[in-house]
Amino acid sequence: MSVSGVGSQAVLAARLRAAGCVFAEDEAALLVDAAAGDPGRLAGLAERRIAGEPLETVLGWAEFCGLRIGVRPGVFVPRRRTEFLAELAVAALPARGVAVDLCCGSGAIAVVLAARTPGARVFAVDVDPLAVACAAENLAGVGTARCGDLFDALPTALSGRIDVLAVNAPYVPTEEIALMPPEARDHEPTVALDGGPDGLDVHRRVAAAAAGWLAPGGVVLIETSRQQAPGTAVLMEQAGLRATVVRDDEVDGTVVTGS
Repeated sequence: MSVSGVGSQAVLAARLRAAGCVFAEDEAALLVDAAAGDPGRLAGLAERRIAGEPLETVLGWAEFCGLRIGVRPGVFVPRRRTEFLAELAVAALPARGVAVDLCCGSGAIAVVLAARTPGARVFAVDVDPLAVACAAENLAGVGTARCGDLFDALPTALSGRIDVLAVNAPYVPTEEIALMPPEARDHEPTVALDGGPDGLDVHRRVAAAAAGWLAPGGVVLIETSRQQAPGTAVLMEQAGLRATVVRDDEVDGTVVTGS
């Protein structure tokens, strides 16, 4: 497939549209640009996308809060709705504060926090070594990525010192994973999606332990769904936190904050 000329891009867009890609023309333009004039590379990228791989992992990056975040195959792709969580975290982080991106995936939230608050200490944590390796690349020189199960991955010296704890833990109920789009269900790790029977298993663990890690005046922010937000808020209240549900309808983002 030639990468020059409008015709070849139009043919690619038609193939993508036939494969169910809603924004086929935009995706075709991005793939042609990524191929950098190499017909063989374009063919390979196109076949991966047509086979259902997320566009972001095919390109190797996702746009998030105006930044390009590196994304590898097999790593959770940052969603636009999570930009709401990132913006709330930025607004809450003091100039020289400490922030943790818990269940970080590619480290997208941590990258935004480091970029917007360059004087802060930023950590990213995930249980998946592949995600941590991706986050480490994205945070090179501006933050630290650590592998482990939630707070177990953090230095004990951070106990009682975290100003912002931003959490995009898995919250899809186990039985609903089969209903997710194939590019998520088939290409993203189950550990980044499966929140247990009611989707709140990881939220329970985070809420129960968060208060001991927060600095005075610190805040924990957990992304959740509109339906699950009341349950997440109850978990925070039971842990002694003052919970508030906030919503951004434009990006379909829901966050429960605890202080």
